[in-house]
Amino acid sequence: MAEIREKVDVCVIGAGHAGCEAALACARLGLETVIFTVSVDSIALMPCNPNIGGSSKGHLVRELDALGGEMGKNIDKTFIQSKMLNASKGPAVHSLRAQADKQDYSRSMRKVLENQEHLTIKQAEVCELLYEKIYDTDVTFNNGGSSEATREAGKLITGVKTFTGTIYECRAVIICTGTYLNARCLCGEAITYTGPNGLMAATHLSDSLKELGVELRRFKTGTPARMDRRSLDFSKMEEQLGDERIVPFSSSTDPDSIQKEQVKCYLTYTNEETHRIIRDNLDRSPIYAGIIEGTGPRYCPSIEDKVVKFADKKRHQIFIEPEGLYTNEMYLSGMSSSLPEDVQIRMYRTVPGLENCRMVRNAYAIEYDCINAKQLLPTLEFKNISGLFAGGQFNGSSGYEEAAAQGLIAGINAAMKLLNKEPLILDRSESYIGVLIDDLVTKDNREPYRMMTSRAEYRLLLRQDNADLRLRKYGYRIGLVAKDIYDKVVIKQRQIEDEVKRLKETFVGAGKNVQAFMEAHKSSPLKTATSLAELICRPELSYEDIEELDTGRSDIPLPCDVIEQVEIEIKYEGYIERQQRQVEHFKKLEKKLIPSDIDYDDVKSLRLEARQKLKEFKPISIGQASRISGVSPADVSVLLIYLEGKRA
Repeated sequence: MAEIREKVDVCVIGAGHAGCEAALACARLGLETVIFTVSVDSIALMPCNPNIGGSSKGHLVRELDALGGEMGKNIDKTFIQSKMLNASKGPAVHSLRAQADKQDYSRSMRKVLENQEHLTIKQAEVCELLYEKIYDTDVTFNNGGSSEATREAGKLITGVKTFTGTIYECRAVIICTGTYLNARCLCGEAITYTGPNGLMAATHLSDSLKELGVELRRFKTGTPARMDRRSLDFSKMEEQLGDERIVPFSSSTDPDSIQKEQVKCYLTYTNEETHRIIRDNLDRSPIYAGIIEGTGPRYCPSIEDKVVKFADKKRHQIFIEPEGLYTNEMYLSGMSSSLPEDVQIRMYRTVPGLENCRMVRNAYAIEYDCINAKQLLPTLEFKNISGLFAGGQFNGSSGYEEAAAQGLIAGINAAMKLLNKEPLILDRSESYIGVLIDDLVTKDNREPYRMMTSRAEYRLLLRQDNADLRLRKYGYRIGLVAKDIYDKVVIKQRQIEDEVKRLKETFVGAGKNVQAFMEAHKSSPLKTATSLAELICRPELSYEDIEELDTGRSDIPLPCDVIEQVEIEIKYEGYIERQQRQVEHFKKLEKKLIPSDIDYDDVKSLRLEARQKLKEFKPISIGQASRISGVSPADVSVLLIYLEGKRA
């Protein structure tokens, strides 16, 4: 049979949230790209809860958008309920979350991919990575002469091969296999060797990866049952409504264009009877029967795990959320399980409002192959395999947003490599994406990694509301953000700076009218002249409140997003300045680069554990080395002294 060969620049394996962002980034930067999927119907599929955003995850989506990604735009087109979480708390932890129409989200993203120039969608299973070995030449001098010897220094990706035998020659491959790689789904004693939603698993690529020397591991995640909404009694549940004024994810979305009627979600709770049924049947759970090999996510546990690990809790929250506008399927957020079907139905029917529920789809756990991301550089390229990049759950993370963020960065850096440009490496001080990737590549993560606000040391600086101010410049520099869009951010930054300066330089006296104003707003009276900025610092006063005292304010109102930034910068100025000083110290360590050819055995006084970890992780900077588990501050000092001595 004649061999089919095609030639492209980039091959993306997998069309989930990571694969879509990776492929779009490469294609938009002019590289001929092909994206492979086991089914074109699974593009941007949401096999678990069809929502985007949430605590800390909303930050990732805003950052994706600032860099030129697609997820924020797509959810703005397809959401059915939107809500700002943690709105009563400080701005650092505000996070937007939107419930999507599951099918509409997938169709909309597929449409974007299908109409993107330089991008081809191919339904096929990639079963083999093609590569060449790279050799170095060592020269040894002895007895006045020299001898040469070659050694393998790594591997170079040259293409991929599909199950049907077609070969795609390429210069870079991005693996975004999600939960499909060597997957199996478990529901009690019933085990099916499929990917999520009953779609075909990718069963051949793992062997090729092992041949390349890639270290694989098994992780698992799970999903709850879906119920027929006609069988539910919502009168026994608490209504959960969306925000009155909807805020978009993407800064390119006109807020007025997305104000619409939203669907209702609902809240109910498990109880002691639910927990008794679960405890009585733990021996039939694959998790506790030892059938499941993979490690599950600590921060998104199954209902079995919740009942066992939090035995003192009398109830657990269960959110009942629609899967879309044109289906009766309802998602039971917070109640994933791998118990057998008969136990599931008894368990679910103890929950208020679910007494007569009918399951459309059973809950199940899914196991899959992924990697320990310590094998990756911060660019998400494999350390010893040139041209091979990775993103998403394949890297040991969980969540659509974490996947999309990695996919975008992997796509950008694959493109930068092929275009001979500087890679994009975001650090911990400038983005949640930087925190996510740094945690993945510098820590030996033993469970699916989930983003949380507590993981970000500088979260007051890394708010979701200023993602465009922080990251648009990178999107523009790379070529994913148009000049007119970037110019708007430059103008916005200037407006913020000018208004903050004006408010700090505008003073009001302690006259009667001012004192009357203070009393009306239940604020303490002034003893002397005070700047408008100092008034805004008071918790009970806002930028809008002081308008009647601000006689110099322009008749043309500033945009709402500018006012928001002005108020945050003034109210939190002390905290922001403190974090900026911490960032300056952090940056100094990040700028101290470690040569790629360093011999750690030559660094005297390094502890044995530190030497082993440094050899294993191969950090690119002192800052990255300092965050590796097993490398102490004393080891960092030794390394700094050694590098200074080498430079002298």
